[in-house]
Amino acid sequence: MAPQRRAPFDRLHERLGYKFRDGELLQQALTHGSKGKSTQNYERLEFLGDRVLSLVIAEALMEKHRKEKEGTLAARHSALVRGDVCAAVGEDMGLDEFISVGDTEKRVGVHKMRSVLGDAVEALIGAIYLDGGLSHARDVILRFWASALNKPDTALKDAKTFIQEWALAKSLPLPRYDLVARDGPEHKPRFMIEVQIEKHQAAQGEGASKQAAEMAAASSFISREGLR
Repeated sequence: MAPQRRAPFDRLHERLGYKFRDGELLQQALTHGSKGKSTQNYERLEFLGDRVLSLVIAEALMEKHRKEKEGTLAARHSALVRGDVCAAVGEDMGLDEFISVGDTEKRVGVHKMRSVLGDAVEALIGAIYLDGGLSHARDVILRFWASALNKPDTALKDAKTFIQEWALAKSLPLPRYDLVARDGPEHKPRFMIEVQIEKHQAAQGEGASKQAAEMAAASSFISREGLR
């Protein structure tokens, strides 16, 4: 590693509470693809870090919410590993100081983009896993995700948000809402909406507006499937 890079990385080590043995691995975790084909970037480490993060968060949720059903755990998990949560962690770490991008990208602030920060966090997790093992990766994740894990009920969301996050956690397409029927006079209509989720039977709901009927359909799906 170039000598001029040591001091900045020392600051990052302090923030992480973890010191890399392999400085080149850390540098790779913080190198954006815009640096060019001749330089190893963080994409492969991001792939690994995403899986490590998913495992650690799933493990933490199983421990924290011992009586919850799989559907609620899945919704919580999806909420905690989203890109915007990773980006917020990247901001807490101050990663924009350390991400290496191409000259043009540097001028336009690519290293400060939330999507890039989130990707770099996942890559950093993957690098810590390779450098020090799962226990060190777990320690860093749990420290930086502590506030998100302890927020009061992320799972107690409206029914539509809940099944959307549940479907994403299952790698299913987003729920689709179809108007089945509209009855009643203009001043007092009633709507029937059907929600469809791949690999599952559709569920229906009624309401005085399309939005209310969609919520009722989502609630019906949750109740039938025993998700929470």
